[in-house]
Amino acid sequence: MRILIVGAGGVGTSAALIAARRDFFEACVIADYDGARAQAVIDRVVDARFTGSQVDASSADAVAALCREHGITHVLNVVDPRFVMPIFNGAFAAGADYLDTAMSLSRPNPRAPYSEVGVKLGDEQFAQEQDWIDSGRLALCGIGVEPGLADVFARYAADHLFSEIDEIGIRDGANLVVEGYDFAPSFSIWTTIEECLNPPVIWERDRGWFTTPPFSEPEVFDFPEGIGPVEVINVEHEEVLLVPRWIDCKRVTFKYGLGDEFIDVLKTLHKLGLDRTEPVTVKGKPVSPRDVVAAALPDPATLGDKMTGKTCAGTWVTGTGTDGQPREVYLYHVADNEWTMREYGVQAVVWQTAMNPVIALELLASGAWQGVGVLGPEAFDAVPYLRLMVDGYGQPYGIRDSQV
Repeated sequence: MRILIVGAGGVGTSAALIAARRDFFEACVIADYDGARAQAVIDRVVDARFTGSQVDASSADAVAALCREHGITHVLNVVDPRFVMPIFNGAFAAGADYLDTAMSLSRPNPRAPYSEVGVKLGDEQFAQEQDWIDSGRLALCGIGVEPGLADVFARYAADHLFSEIDEIGIRDGANLVVEGYDFAPSFSIWTTIEECLNPPVIWERDRGWFTTPPFSEPEVFDFPEGIGPVEVINVEHEEVLLVPRWIDCKRVTFKYGLGDEFIDVLKTLHKLGLDRTEPVTVKGKPVSPRDVVAAALPDPATLGDKMTGKTCAGTWVTGTGTDGQPREVYLYHVADNEWTMREYGVQAVVWQTAMNPVIALELLASGAWQGVGVLGPEAFDAVPYLRLMVDGYGQPYGIRDSQV
């Protein structure tokens, strides 16, 4: 296996550091728009299998050319989702398989944005599925932590814990604190704005996909391992678009714990138009307001030594257990920032995201996971994944079971 990782930010750096401890691949190229950033990752990894390169992720031709130059078999996309389609198409053109942690962008319904879907997350990728099937290639989409591990948990629950599922609800919360900043997101603000200000999507068997207003349907969810109760709200996320394609259930939701201050900041950005991606002219030059916001905030990859706490990603499932009795289960993984900084020198949120595509690549290399077309994680058997995560990567997961 010869891997191209597109993106040398927090997730790309973490993926390289995690992969360097494994022996399932022959070579790995780290590529970024800034060649110096890619080289910084190579210098940090100190592994002869790794090389650095510069690439324009907005150009499918450039991605394809880099794949051909290095004989790449698998492309891992860990940059902002606005670059999904050129990287996706570049991998296909070069005959490589493809993985990402976020899918192609949505566009709200112009007529009824808060009740009806428009272009959904991943629609552009699924529109090309037959091409990938015909070529015998695999595009494994949404294989970060959320989406990704959360979808693996959903597959495991459906196959082993339930005979009938009422709801699959992804619930994400943390007690992370960043010292020295009034406002410092632990993940890409570009992506956070996209997720949180777009109309959230919900899926119901009798209704299909529909939307609600941002920050809707707040509830308090009690997170494990000392995190405790956190208010979570509806957020647009890929799991709601992926899970119903492969898992039989009645409802799918995604709720995320943002906190009142974070929500207020996002609402203010929206009121001021600073969430827009369309350029405005500033002193004669086109500038994207959202890019300005991202540039003004600290790089999430640099916050680890100022951060304390834990982050929890998990899948809450309700329905009928295999014994015919009502059952409620929360399957989860917790990343402790103290541990990720001590072991890898990276903060918990990006590390937790990066672990999962590396596990998936190893499963593909061994043949434990196989497939063609545009697939989500729930299209595969969860057991090999969870076994490798625990035994190979030393990452246990939890199951909070409220079986009646």
